[in-house]
Amino acid sequence: MNRAEILEQFSKLLDVMDDLREKCPWDQKQTMETIRTLTIEETYELSEAIIENNPEEIKKELGDILLHIVFYSKIANEKDQFDVGEVCKSLIEKLIRRHPHIYGEVKVDGAEEVLQNWEQIKLQEKGKKKNGILDGVPKGLNGLVKAYRMQEKASQVGFDWDEAEKAYEKVTEEWQEYQEATTKEDKEAEFGDYLFALVNYARLSGINPDDALERTNKKFKDRFQFMENEAEIMGKGLKEMTLDEMEALWVKAKG
Repeated sequence: MNRAEILEQFSKLLDVMDDLREKCPWDQKQTMETIRTLTIEETYELSEAIIENNPEEIKKELGDILLHIVFYSKIANEKDQFDVGEVCKSLIEKLIRRHPHIYGEVKVDGAEEVLQNWEQIKLQEKGKKKNGILDGVPKGLNGLVKAYRMQEKASQVGFDWDEAEKAYEKVTEEWQEYQEATTKEDKEAEFGDYLFALVNYARLSGINPDDALERTNKKFKDRFQFMENEAEIMGKGLKEMTLDEMEALWVKAKG
């Protein structure tokens, strides 16, 4: 589509949203609070589509998220708070402010300096609303993603290892401390330190640990379901099989 066609489709989407809020009993009942959890669900579905590298599903899930953006904006507009145009305007202004190397006179040497400038400008914008750089990491993120984002943000102000191998030394140190822990509480604390260090090593190695783990989760699920199907063909359930029999199916699933 060209720019005019894209704008035409977006305009139609806004018209459809107007119709739904006026005529659909379900859509009329919705509030920001009621669709909040649905937005979280849609975000995870988009993440899954990206992990699977499925363009059609990515397109579909992006559409669902776009619907939610338009939905929130419509609800806000009904309350005379803001509309989708103001959402776009605010975003455009932020992007221009945070890219002074494009829209200003700032010079940068590579993507790393762009990220550093972004975080510094963000802190300046927040002013007294935030106490520090890590306050920008949402509390609701899962632990793995939160660790990654905190480390990433700390790195932007220079608090980081020089290279991945130094971070790996910390991984081995934390693993040793976990092994030496004697109480359940200490083991839990040390294992948390170990995971945090492992996330840091992954980050410095150019690996997103959440993406890596999600791909492994999918691989495990596919192989386990293969085992279930093979067992069913054999007229058995997995519970009826020995560990050696299941291991043989696992090896078969790995191909």
